[in-house]
Amino acid sequence: MVRVICFGAHPDDCEYVAGGAAALWAGKGHAVKFVSCTNGEVGHFAMAGGALARRRAAEIRRTAEILGIQSQVLDNHDGELLPTIENRKAVIRLIREWKADLVISHRPNDYHPDHRYTGVLVQDAAYLVTVPFMCSDTPHLARNPVFLYYEDTFLKPNPFTGDIVVDIDAAVEKKLDAFDAMESQFYEGGCNSTSDDQPRDAAGQKARRRKVRSDLSDHFAARAERFREGLERWYGKKHAAKVKYAEAFEVCEYGRRPTEDEIRKLFPFFP
Repeated sequence: MVRVICFGAHPDDCEYVAGGAAALWAGKGHAVKFVSCTNGEVGHFAMAGGALARRRAAEIRRTAEILGIQSQVLDNHDGELLPTIENRKAVIRLIREWKADLVISHRPNDYHPDHRYTGVLVQDAAYLVTVPFMCSDTPHLARNPVFLYYEDTFLKPNPFTGDIVVDIDAAVEKKLDAFDAMESQFYEGGCNSTSDDQPRDAAGQKARRRKVRSDLSDHFAARAERFREGLERWYGKKHAAKVKYAEAFEVCEYGRRPTEDEIRKLFPFFP
């Protein structure tokens, strides 16, 4: 069994960048856990605080059921995450408790400070998860997991490299269904919407749902076009030419440096 743990800054980040791969792993009987490092309590235009945190936690529980995975939301304030020793130790313990083979997170260059510091915290946990007297209350890992970054479009100081590209065609409907469950973020628009944007009647709500699902589908399709060469590397040209939807990941040098054979074992849906 491959054991994968993904860290996102907010309750929807992991789903957005790795929901398809997660469903593929889970579908083959592997263990996947999504961890949100903040509770998302300010991620809405009309509500906030404990009520929103509870609502988003409930949304994430539903997405986990859809994808066939486990999830956890840490009770850190949204917009205030810092790379403290306390938070570093929390991440180390979570990776160890999951007995992770593969750890995935944001890159540390990103528009949102919570994304950046989630990436820093996970990077800082690499190697330390193997040190016996670091967080000695949680058994250390015998060897460093493979650490990966999610795909993004930021270019400075260095652009994302699609080292691993996954065909998610077989899982895209589950991934889109997961976004159906996150109404506060994708149908209501999260913190970048207004009450004027909200449809007033059932027909308008239905149309809004169709448009959001269509826009998300287009976004995930664009990833396949962007990383077509990567798909060819992992699936061969004939298969890659047919792929409509994809997710991509970059190998973090701070984790174990995997060979191609090891990557294929960690991603057992590659041919």
